[in-house]
Amino acid sequence: MILKELVRDAGQRLRKARLHYGHGTSNARDEAAFLVLRGLGLPFDAAADRVVNPREAARIHRLLQRRIRERIPVAYLLNEAWLADQPFYVDRRVIIPRSHIAFLLKDFGRPRRVLDLCTGSGCLAVLAAQAFPRARVDATDLSRGALVVARRNVANHRLRSRVRLLHSNLMSGLGTARYDLIVSNPPYVDPVSMHTLPREYGHEPRLALAGGPDGLALVRLILQQAYDHLEPKGLLVCEIGRNRRELERAFPHTPFAWPETAAGTGQVFLLPREALPRRGR
Repeated sequence: MILKELVRDAGQRLRKARLHYGHGTSNARDEAAFLVLRGLGLPFDAAADRVVNPREAARIHRLLQRRIRERIPVAYLLNEAWLADQPFYVDRRVIIPRSHIAFLLKDFGRPRRVLDLCTGSGCLAVLAAQAFPRARVDATDLSRGALVVARRNVANHRLRSRVRLLHSNLMSGLGTARYDLIVSNPPYVDPVSMHTLPREYGHEPRLALAGGPDGLALVRLILQQAYDHLEPKGLLVCEIGRNRRELERAFPHTPFAWPETAAGTGQVFLLPREALPRRGR
């Protein structure tokens, strides 16, 4: 058997299984290519006519069985996820990287200090450090397990001198620190959606998904806290999934800006410091 045949056969098996995609791929063909190529430790541009030996084929068969029977996302099976063309180590202590913010970073000027809230795997902190070579990046998370994973990714990308990881409940552990840019992909799934998520999402930590009674519990706190931690003309960038209508109802006088993402507008909002509420005001 050659590589392209193994990918084709894997894609057919995935299609028949009627799985959910959304953890790095969007269809059975791409999922099969990811599982086969990275499952064999091959680059994405590996030769299609490369011969696959029986031991390699058996490994892919085992991975496919687990993907289909247990509905485990491939990223967890391989301990590897990709975002903005960069690889990240992942395991079940963190959600699989998929933030739209990753593709917007280049639009945010030249910040010198950046904060990544709810950093999880550390992917946005790493990408921010790469996008802004002169910036210092702080990244916080409530989960100590997530910070272990983030530390590994920061080290893998050789950014330990520029990315500082902090155990903190949002901004509570930051003291008086201020930033030019705050980015966050916080938990924002409401209870109804939590109960109806495909099985694949059940392998991700609930702490990183559940966003309270209406999905906006943490977003509200971020809006309350951000003013005190942004420099003048600083910017808050926050991902909220499909909660735009609920957010605008809750904050009818706040001038949210909604940049275009791969999923359209309404997934990510931007707010300058001057538009944020001040504590006690």
